[in-house]
Amino acid sequence: MELKIGLLGCGTVGGGVVELIRMRADKIAAMTGFYPIITDVLVRDLTKERKVQFQHERLTDQASNILDNDDIKVVIETMGGIEPARTMILAALRAGKHVITANKDLIALHGPEIIEAAEAARCDFLYEAAVGGAIPLIRPLKESLTANEITDLKGIINGTTNYILSKMTESGANYEEVLKEAQDLGYAESNPASDVDGLDAARKLTILAGIAFGAKVSLDDVEVKGIRTIAASDVAYAHELGAVIKLLAVGKDDGKSIALEVRPSLVPKSHPLATVNDAFNALFVHGDAAGDLMFFGRGAGSLPTASAIVGDVIENLRNISMNIPSRFRTGPVASRAVRKGSPEPLRYYLRMHAKDQPGVFAHIASLFAKAEISLETVLQKRAHDNQAEIVIVTHETPSAALSSIVEQLTARGDLLEIKNVMPMEKGDA
Repeated sequence: MELKIGLLGCGTVGGGVVELIRMRADKIAAMTGFYPIITDVLVRDLTKERKVQFQHERLTDQASNILDNDDIKVVIETMGGIEPARTMILAALRAGKHVITANKDLIALHGPEIIEAAEAARCDFLYEAAVGGAIPLIRPLKESLTANEITDLKGIINGTTNYILSKMTESGANYEEVLKEAQDLGYAESNPASDVDGLDAARKLTILAGIAFGAKVSLDDVEVKGIRTIAASDVAYAHELGAVIKLLAVGKDDGKSIALEVRPSLVPKSHPLATVNDAFNALFVHGDAAGDLMFFGRGAGSLPTASAIVGDVIENLRNISMNIPSRFRTGPVASRAVRKGSPEPLRYYLRMHAKDQPGVFAHIASLFAKAEISLETVLQKRAHDNQAEIVIVTHETPSAALSSIVEQLTARGDLLEIKNVMPMEKGDA
């Protein structure tokens, strides 16, 4: 039996979906009893040349041709952004159509509203592709790991920043140079702010934490710091300290409150995340029964993302065939207290410029001593213009104590600038 699908948007990911559904249509039919056909594709410009070669698919610039078509049972959204995607998805659900999307921005901001609309309409709303590209993350958290109390999430969930930091580590080049290379290769957008400022990873962490911790989580709950301040010298010092720099998304639940952070961190080379390079993603999940699990793979791209979308199509068609749509209920979701700062003591890396004169470091060290923060490693090198560059790695310190000492250091006249402050992860998962 043929099942007609409407596609909203046909950029890089949408084109991959068209190709992959064609390639796997016979297999999908054998698995589900339905032969999937994309009949209508919504695009902004009907005259634009596209990489995918259309066959029976009809291009339209009118959303109503899909949303008001009773023959179309499933809608796939690959437009991205908040509007008009939100309005179209809600309209599709209210019309009794199942919806599949890769739109992380929309889910991070309006997920509860859309899930509620899907459950009211008894329709599937599936979004495996919203986080991690081809890596299965959403379904394991919703299904395979539901017998667990999940307490920890930690990983690399933005491929652009991981590519940039990996190339800086390999070549010793500075941030601006590698960013330009990433833009030329198509890894980074012409306006890279969402990636390099950590917002993309924060949106994905919001989605993952809401499912894993069973909590109402908003983007405002995530403390976010990006990678713009990472210099080639930070990468070199990290190497000297036996570490690499990664942009990590971290979520912790102690049963009473949760803490959510996206921040660059020094990751010891003995840690499995230190070996995740290029545009690959990886996520650690800790459950009380399952223990530590690691998910790894390509986090973006046309076919990897299309792989997750078409996987959701197959899941949806199976649900339709068994008349059990909307079976992934959200379960109890509670408002939770949110903690700021890391919930556990960590070692911290500080790089600063100070006046190159006698007694300056002694004064700086005395502040750490008064704050009862012990120093594990100190590196001091001549910078330029009568400046000294000082790198300090502390022993494990509460984040509040670290914030206090940074404020005190900033107030000193002989300390010219704190260039960077980053936590240093422990050596295991």
